[in-house]
Amino acid sequence: MFNKRTILITGGTGSFGQKFTRYLLKKYKPKKIIIFSRDEYKQDLMNKELGSSNKDILRFFLGDVRDRDRLALALREVDYVVHAAALKQVPAAEYNPMEFVKTNIYGAENVIFASIQNNVKKVIALSTDKAANPINLYGSTKLASDKIFLSANNIVGKSKISFSVIRYGNVVGSRGSVLPLFKKLYKENKKYFPITDFNMTRFWLTLDQSVKFVDHCFSKMLGGEIFIPIIPSIKITDLAKSISKSIQLKRIGIRPGEKIHEILCPRESSHLTYKFKNFFVIFNENKFINKKKIKIYNEIGVKVPKDFEYSSGKNTKFLSINEIKKINEKVDDSI
Repeated sequence: MFNKRTILITGGTGSFGQKFTRYLLKKYKPKKIIIFSRDEYKQDLMNKELGSSNKDILRFFLGDVRDRDRLALALREVDYVVHAAALKQVPAAEYNPMEFVKTNIYGAENVIFASIQNNVKKVIALSTDKAANPINLYGSTKLASDKIFLSANNIVGKSKISFSVIRYGNVVGSRGSVLPLFKKLYKENKKYFPITDFNMTRFWLTLDQSVKFVDHCFSKMLGGEIFIPIIPSIKITDLAKSISKSIQLKRIGIRPGEKIHEILCPRESSHLTYKFKNFFVIFNENKFINKKKIKIYNEIGVKVPKDFEYSSGKNTKFLSINEIKKINEKVDDSI
């Protein structure tokens, strides 16, 4: 898929960008990988770690997705784009709404037009569960971003470029995940783990899984879809117990804009949603609306029931404490 191709990753110094870069270097022989981000310090660290052995492949491009001209310059001769850049902290969004609008919405628009301008072949934007029925500003900006990327397929004209979205929840061990916090508190011998709500659940996806899913979707995407991986759920209380069963759990209350359960496929989109072997797809068009089964991506997709909702609280698969513990032991804390 990516052999002899040029790939640009916005927000490329983040958790996903670093892991995806390593994955590309290991599995494929890309012509070039461009890391586009505004953090020169992280670029320097990443270059020191990976650049010396891949100096003919890796390129580090300082820039902000808010700057369309800079994006257009970086995207010259690029084949594929992964748009991972975003402002993500829910509380910060409530206090700095326009900063999130500028990056998550205007930035999305800039990526789209710069990609069209440079005849990029495929663009995948990474989304979040918070974009499904958003109740906070961060989720609202990501929902707007999703809509912008999907509708971009309507303005490409004769260009062969296609745009799709991948939606999943917090990735295990990434920034914003509760796992690093629990590990830190455990090492510091704290007396309790803070739990926002004892009923809280989350989908559980590792960085490795997210990277492989993006690769999978690039090979299948036609443009205009939202891809959602089928993954297990966990109870936050079980996550805490997987680290230490002796430390007490203390309920501290839900943060502003936080949900008890993650939702990846909202019931309002059930009429557009199909289930495949390892993923769901929410289609942007209703051309399949009266079909119970469709053959696409070289496999059969089955339309989900009316009012179907894919929620971490209603998932058919929950990980046990031991299963969570085994996954946590494999998480790379260095990213």
